[in-house]
Amino acid sequence: MSLLSVLSSCLAVVEHSKHVHIDTEAISDLLADSSHLEISPLALGPAPYHFFDSTGATAEWLFLVDTVNHCFWPDVDSALWTVHYNDEALSGYWALAASLKRAMEEGFPIHRATTLADLDSETLAHIFRGRGQIPLFAERLQNLRQAGQVLLDRFQGSFIHVLEEAAGSAIVLIDLLAEEFPSFNDTATYGGKKVYFYKRAQLLVHDLYTTFSGQSWGNFRDLDHLTCFADYKLPQVLRHLGILHYKPKLADLIQNLVHIPAGSPEEVEIRATTIWAVELLRQELTSQGFRVNSPQLDTWLWHLGQEDAYRALPYHRTRTIFY
Repeated sequence: MSLLSVLSSCLAVVEHSKHVHIDTEAISDLLADSSHLEISPLALGPAPYHFFDSTGATAEWLFLVDTVNHCFWPDVDSALWTVHYNDEALSGYWALAASLKRAMEEGFPIHRATTLADLDSETLAHIFRGRGQIPLFAERLQNLRQAGQVLLDRFQGSFIHVLEEAAGSAIVLIDLLAEEFPSFNDTATYGGKKVYFYKRAQLLVHDLYTTFSGQSWGNFRDLDHLTCFADYKLPQVLRHLGILHYKPKLADLIQNLVHIPAGSPEEVEIRATTIWAVELLRQELTSQGFRVNSPQLDTWLWHLGQEDAYRALPYHRTRTIFY
């Protein structure tokens, strides 16, 4: 994997997109309005609700988290999955992180490959206990069991050996994840050609880097090769900002909360235009003298997406293990 393999494959989609297009003038308008541009440096250190003990166990735990970090939205009329942790009601990603941290605090070694490979549905349901049920429960169980088995068969039973094989290269680590762990092989086909996204693999690199503050298991020499992490929140924000535009038929489907099939032209176009729009934003900021990378822009846009003002237009709904 390289920066060019993701960007070039996404650009090929953008150039032939029938359902989504990028408004480059909106990017210029955004950058001209300084009220939007509070792009902070990446916060280093453990994130809230993350397990952290400064050892390799933390790296193994982060691998676990990003193996199942996808698709938290409920179906219409279904309860939002909510986890209570330290007297707080958490949903989405923070509920996932807190539930897996809680398992560690309760003495359950969920980060170990032997534990993952033998995980059963009753145990995982207990770990994810809360109000409602986490979406794609069966798929998450399968991915965890599969990840544990790959670690046992290929990497002497520990994610640390994956990191050692990557030898400080984010790109090599992403390649290893995509090649060896099927749930990280986040690609699609569009117009007969392969499109690369690698959302969760890239996010894992980012999480390792920020958690370990660029040291130890988070020390990577080629972080600038990462793109943004194409999910369902970023295109929602980019659409609110007027950078992404959907054709009326697609806009109506999304407005009415109709599921967009994974791998469909519409879904691939949404993700590819998201990656390319963030790349154009990065290029424009760089030309203005700002030193910023795509993960930093991703973090900024994702946090905007947590604000009600950026939720007026719904996000696209695609059931998938990739985001």
